[in-house]
Amino acid sequence: MYARIYILRFPKDTSDKPFIYNLVKKFDVESNILKADIFPHREGMMVLELRGVRNNVKEAIQYLKSFEVRVERLAAGISRDEQKCFQCGACTGICPSGALFMRRSDMAVIFDPEKCTGCSLCVTICPVRAMDVCLGEEQYPVKS
Repeated sequence: MYARIYILRFPKDTSDKPFIYNLVKKFDVESNILKADIFPHREGMMVLELRGVRNNVKEAIQYLKSFEVRVERLAAGISRDEQKCFQCGACTGICPSGALFMRRSDMAVIFDPEKCTGCSLCVTICPVRAMDVCLGEEQYPVKS
């Protein structure tokens, strides 16, 4: 499952539109409102986590942009330094998206960047600083 956190800034003339309902109904994405400040006839702001099939999330974002909603990715990506990581598992207990988990068969800590929302909780909890915030192309290494 693809999950990302966005900051949405709504023009003042869109406060009466059922955006969240339409995201769920039309694009089959899950939404989690993390923060919202929306009042009638004023510019609004919302921090929203979207989860679903990657293409559906991208189409949902395009839908929002078609109403002149400004959409910004809230968090950067997270990377893991495999050399530093000693598989303690501290990060697995704090990861809200399930991007970090323990594979029980060999007790390996697995990082799935596709599930990562970039919240960076793992960065602060990692005792050896194997997790790091990254930007741009380094965010998700190209799979060969």
